[in-house]
Parts: sequence; structure tokens; C-alpha cells
Amino acid sequence: MLFLTQGGGLKVSEANTILELKGITKTFPGVKSLDNVSIDLKKGEVLALMGENGAGKSTLMKVVCGVYIPDGGEIVYHGQKVSWNGPLDARKKGISVIHQELKLAPNLTVGENVLMGADIPKNKFGFIKWDEVNSRAKELLKSIGSDLDPTRLVSTLSIAQQQIVEIARALSIKADIIIMDEPSATLSSKEIDKLFELIDLLKSKKVAIVYVSHRMDEIFKISDRCTVLRDGKYVGTLNTKETNENELIKLMVGREIDTVTKKVAKKIDRKREAPVLAVNRLAAGNDLIDGTLDIYPGEVVGIAGLVGSGRSELLQAIFGHTKAKSGEIKLNGEVIHNKDPRSAIEKGIALVPESRKDQSLFLQLGVGENISVLKIPKHAHFGFIKRKVIQEIEEDYKKKLNVKTPNLAAKILNLSGGNQQKAIIARWLSIAPKVLLLDEPTRGVDVGAKAEIYEIIHQLAEEGFSVLVVSSELPEIISLSDRVYVMHEGKVVGELTGDHINQETIMTYATGGKLA
Repeated sequence: MLFLTQGGGLKVSEANTILELKGITKTFPGVKSLDNVSIDLKKGEVLALMGENGAGKSTLMKVVCGVYIPDGGEIVYHGQKVSWNGPLDARKKGISVIHQELKLAPNLTVGENVLMGADIPKNKFGFIKWDEVNSRAKELLKSIGSDLDPTRLVSTLSIAQQQIVEIARALSIKADIIIMDEPSATLSSKEIDKLFELIDLLKSKKVAIVYVSHRMDEIFKISDRCTVLRDGKYVGTLNTKETNENELIKLMVGREIDTVTKKVAKKIDRKREAPVLAVNRLAAGNDLIDGTLDIYPGEVVGIAGLVGSGRSELLQAIFGHTKAKSGEIKLNGEVIHNKDPRSAIEKGIALVPESRKDQSLFLQLGVGENISVLKIPKHAHFGFIKRKVIQEIEEDYKKKLNVKTPNLAAKILNLSGGNQQKAIIARWLSIAPKVLLLDEPTRGVDVGAKAEIYEIIHQLAEEGFSVLVVSSELPEIISLSDRVYVMHEGKVVGELTGDHINQETIMTYATGGKLA
């Protein structure tokens, strides 16, 4: 195994090094986010930047691309010491970023977003050549296997489609370095394969790529080296081919951790027990044609399928976020009609949505307020909130779900993704729902927090909660679920139990195939 450490060991040839970060330090009020971090990046390599949320990865990349000015240390780019005047300056010099949280203009078209910041084609009178804009955007999209219409508004796209637009925009400049922060979080397996093909092409052109991801299978498939940060400090760099998942996780969290534990499937006697939730041929919008499933007390049911198969749309229809066109929902044997999320919540149905920052969090409020927001109406009298009661609820659920925060008044915006997600789950548990719907519960969550969320789900099932989980990560679906429903093109096409819950069977159904 080749292990690189600061101040010694193997040196990367100077001629092949495109970027060096030397002793980078960055401090925010009360927190040292980066503490004397030194790393290097080679031309034509994929460097996986790894660490738990809060390890300093995002802060380090924001230093590289000019969002933050470091308090100490230096950046050496193409052999020259540099300091950026801002992100646009870094971008013009050849550093492009694909952010985890999408940075698109929803009221503009796909084509406009793709070429935003690039040289926009204009005629001699200074008017934009829209045909050429759309043509160039279409060419960039095609290069990553997408047939998105450049004239379509970004606001009409799914999160996965928006991610593709982000990738195409990053390619609109001839970048020397591309930083990819969780670029595959919402992509289907087919789209991820296309992304990896593109990365290989960029490597062949000597483009250097920093790849930030919590998905171990991706790290081992696409990266050349792995650099690990922990608590804002550099831990070490490993050649990917000479390490393994357990070693990387131990470096990241400082201890060994079991990330995937297969739960013992709950046995359901369907003749004697009744489902808590029964959904029959539910249709809504354009993407859900036939959603049929049931879930019993104390059961975790997974919903698998490719992006665009209708998984999220099924949860949204059950929750009343989208209006059902046809079909039936029964809760404890009674037909219900969820006209909107409020009516679903009143009946005992809760949803943790796919995009927590866009769809669930009150980013400018405190952690406690985000946890207790659903309990406030019950504990208010003549417009006055019973603060002591509310604070007790907040503290209780903070402890129950191990939400790590300096205090309950701290803005939830500043918490890691895993702690934000635990706070959202705590919010719903505070009202004791009959059914908990989880859409991509560990998206953008580090390995330590992921294991905690798995344990929370297992515990909820043991306590009798019914949990419905949508996930793009098949190991997650397989490890968590008592039963699995598979969706394809807006329809539930298979129900799997026991040994049939495996990757091969799930993918066969998800791609429209049939078992032999």
C-alpha cells in the first residue's frame, strides 16, 4: 500500500502537478474548519476527497474555487502562487465546480443555464444568437448522453435532470480542474455510467478531477487516489487500488464501523394482520400510472427503481403533495382522500422528502425550531407559545436521534447533512405518525450518519412504526427492507421477499425485464 503523508514520503513529480494546497487554514466564528491542510492534484487524475460531513471537504473546495479566502497557507496553480478575487476569477482561469446543492436559474432555459458564464455567441449588433446557444447546449448535453430540450425551462426538470444540466454547464468552459461534489447523488445507474465515461474522456485530455462522494463503490470504480480529511485536518492519501472500504472508513471516522447490517425480515401473516396503509392503482401527474402496495405495522418496505420510474411521485401522491387522478388509499382499512399535505399529516402520514434544503428545512431557523415546528400549534394559547414545553420536546428528540449541534438555537443551515436529516425525522416522530415515508433518507450523508439513520429506521420498525423507503442505493434497499416493491415507467411491476431481494432481481424488474 502506498501511503502519502504531509512533510515526507513519496513526492508527486512537479511537472505533473497542476494544483498544490500548502498549509491551508480557514476559521469561522468558533470553528476551525481547516487546520493546516496540504494536498496535491495531478493532471489527468481523479482524486477522491473523502471524510464525514463536517470534515472540511466543502470548505477546502470553496477555497480552491475562490468562494473563501484562506486565513493561512497558499494555493499553487500551474506552478504559480495564486489568490482568487472570487469564484468567477477562478472559473476564468480554468476551475469549474459541480455543486452538491444545485446552482441553477429555474426561470431560465436549459440552454441558458448550460452556457451561463461561458462566451455567449452574439451577432455583430450584440444580440444573442439563440439558435447557436441552443445548438451548443444540445451538443454538450449529447456528450453526456442526455437528450434534454435546450429550450425547456429548468423549473420543469426533475432533480436528476437538473444535475445533468449542472454537469453540462461545468463542461461549457475548457476547464483544467473540475470539482464534482456528489455529482451522482440523484442520477440513475445508466446516467452514472455515462458520467464515468465522460470522466474517463476528461482524464485522457489531462483534465484533473476532484471527486467528492460518500458512495464507496463509485470511489473504487472511478478514482486514482483518495485523500481523507477528518475534523478539518489532513489524515492521508492512498492509492485507490491499494486500499479497501474498511480502511478508508476507519481513516474517515477514526474507528471501525458497520455501514450495512441486514435486518431480519419481519414475517407477516396476511390472513390475520391488516395493513396500516394499502394503496391500490394510484395514478397522479404524468409520472405515476399504477402505484399498488401495502405496508404492515412494524414493517420497513423499500421502493426501488431507476430515476424517473415514479418512486418519488408515488410518495408525493400518498402524502397529498400531488393530487391523485385515480386509485385508492386506505389507512387502517378506511379510504382516505389527501387533498394536500396538511390533510395527510392530520391522518398520520409523514414524508421526509428527497431534497431536504428545498423541501423540508427552515434554513434560517434554529435546530430546535425545525424539530418542534409541528408541535407549536398544540402548545400555543391565545397566540402565546408555551416555550418551556416546546424546549423540552426539542431537547428530548435531539437526544433520542443524537442530533449533533452546539445548541438548539444554532441555525440548522450550519449542520452537516446527516444531522439535518435526523432533525427532520425527529420533527415527524414528535407527532407519532402511523406511516413514515422516507425519500432518499441518506442522500448526501456521510458513512457515520448513514449508519445512525439505518439504526433509527430499524428501531422505528421495532417500536411498531410502518416505514416506506425510496432509495437509489440498492445495498441500502436490500439491507433495510422486509419487502421491496420495484417500479418501472410509473408502475409497480414487482414485489420481492426473502432471497428474491437482491440486486440482480431488482435491476431485472427496474429495467423492464422479466425473471426467467
